Amino acid sequence: MPVATPDPGATAVSDGLDTLETPPAALSSASLPPRRRPAAVAPVLALLGVLLFWQAAYALHLSAALPSPTAVAASLAAAWRDGTLLPALGHSLLRTAAGFTASVLLGTLTGLLIHRVRAARSALSPVLSALQSLPAAGLVPLAVIVLGESEQAVYAVVLLGAVPSVALGLAGALGQIPPLLLRAGRSLGATGRDYARHILLPAALPGLVAALRHGWTFGWRALMTAELITATPLPGVGQLLNSGKQQADPALVLAAVVLILAVGIAVESAVFAPAERRVLRIRGLLPERHQRLP
Repeated sequence: MPVATPDPGATAVSDGLDTLETPPAALSSASLPPRRRPAAVAPVLALLGVLLFWQAAYALHLSAALPSPTAVAASLAAAWRDGTLLPALGHSLLRTAAGFTASVLLGTLTGLLIHRVRAARSALSPVLSALQSLPAAGLVPLAVIVLGESEQAVYAVVLLGAVPSVALGLAGALGQIPPLLLRAGRSLGATGRDYARHILLPAALPGLVAALRHGWTFGWRALMTAELITATPLPGVGQLLNSGKQQADPALVLAAVVLILAVGIAVESAVFAPAERRVLRIRGLLPERHQRLP
């Protein structure tokens, strides 16, 4: 009786299905093509390049007030030892988390309102655009006059900085949804809250992620400006920057700036970049060379 030989096509399909069913965690880094591995090295090389340029500028005395990288590191270490660094960073991060959460809720509701109600769009869009273009330094004096030098004033500045970006970004994303998809949702009986939850927001998800990223950026910058100008009972990174300015200590000023940049880069790398890749991968919009990146 002849022995049946396996069909190469069926074997290939079976292997492909096994690969699709394999959990992402089971794909080791060794399976990645070699050309993708340098992507993780690029940020490190960029950082080394900045440090080398900084050290060269200090060694060549291009600026009399420019401290060396080691002096800035020593200033950060001193702030760590005297117990001012961690509380300041913690207070700023807690304010950002609370303010950004409230901004997401208010901005999402406002963006949906602008998209759904024409009168609200005509009335609110110019105001939100004006607030978005206004520097945070222009908002702080008004918040201090109305609310005093308090935590409420700081949160008000964060909200005024982040809510317009989230609302306008979401409204723009909602406006780009294909009309056919909207009609399909209505024909299936989606109305009101279910329509917004199951049709509008999922369809606008890529644009929503971009709106949240911009809202975080504006909110973080607004918080640093508010902390720099106002004197709140709980000092933050902005007050650390202000202390360096008042003490004429450029090393402390640059240390605070480095801390602000580090937080921004960490949030971007750990939260928004992975979220954007995941959304684009689910939608099939991610280029093939990025499909296995985390």
